[in-house]
Amino acid sequence: MNRATERAADEVDRYRRGARRTSAEPLAASWEPEGTRPAPRKRKSAKKLVASYGWRIYAIPVLLVLTALVVLDTVQPGGSAPASGTDSSASAPPTSQSPDATEIQAPKQNLNIPTADLPAGPDYSTDGAKTWRALAGSGPRLGDAGAKNFKKYAVAIEDGVKASDYGNDDAAFAKSVDDFLADPRSWIGTKQVALQKVEANQNPDFIVSLTSSKTTQQICGAQIPFETSCWDDPSNRVVINAARWVRGAKAFNGDLALYRNYLINHEVGHALGNQHAACGENGAAAPVMMQQTFGVSNNFVSQLNGGTDVVPADGKVCTPNAFPANVAP
Repeated sequence: MNRATERAADEVDRYRRGARRTSAEPLAASWEPEGTRPAPRKRKSAKKLVASYGWRIYAIPVLLVLTALVVLDTVQPGGSAPASGTDSSASAPPTSQSPDATEIQAPKQNLNIPTADLPAGPDYSTDGAKTWRALAGSGPRLGDAGAKNFKKYAVAIEDGVKASDYGNDDAAFAKSVDDFLADPRSWIGTKQVALQKVEANQNPDFIVSLTSSKTTQQICGAQIPFETSCWDDPSNRVVINAARWVRGAKAFNGDLALYRNYLINHEVGHALGNQHAACGENGAAAPVMMQQTFGVSNNFVSQLNGGTDVVPADGKVCTPNAFPANVAP
């Protein structure tokens, strides 16, 4: 064997297991060191698993499924989780509380109620200052001495309402309210109610307030897409919409004085604790607590309220009526 052949043999021998390694050679590790390779594991049969673990072996798949469902529900509560970095409170629509007023019923909807439209007529105040000036004046107690429902009231006009809306005379507006409530056909005629006009600083139970149409909408709500008035319990304010005070309602066939009388009696009726009513008999006088501003047909009023009020769509139609008491004037 020549020297070249010997060198080649040495190259092969130094990487053979157990062969001698010279000092300058790199360490070469075997992928399968002798004596360290584990013996192959024997797979247990299904019968042996059942024998070893009993019923618990069947519970494992069920637990895995339940765990997956819980994880899914946690990641996606009610649909999908907010995107990372998104402020969910900022992207959610703001919640709003409906005003605690009496003429708010169903959400806005497409309506065809011709008697609910505001009649044509003079201009009226649309904007006001959202503050009211009290009108001076007081008077005696009116009504039956034994009436259990005794209420004191005052009168006010919103700042910014044009004087032309009430005849350019504060006192004339206050007198109209007083006269309507002092009429024996009004609430005092029921023998259940007594009323007294007081100054605004004498703690009145309610304040009859002439109010611009936009402020009325803000207080009473905009669910009903027609000009309306209302009783606002938090402020103890009977809100009289200037639009209706000036133009009236179509159901009253142009009788503005009769409508104004109805408007005061209806909204004061809410202040006294009365709720809405339906036409009870075809051709009869409408209850004063029927929403006659929008019409005297049960079908119309029921449609307007979206089925959330006490008026059934039974086809009954009444005649306009401004008074709660059926007595002679």
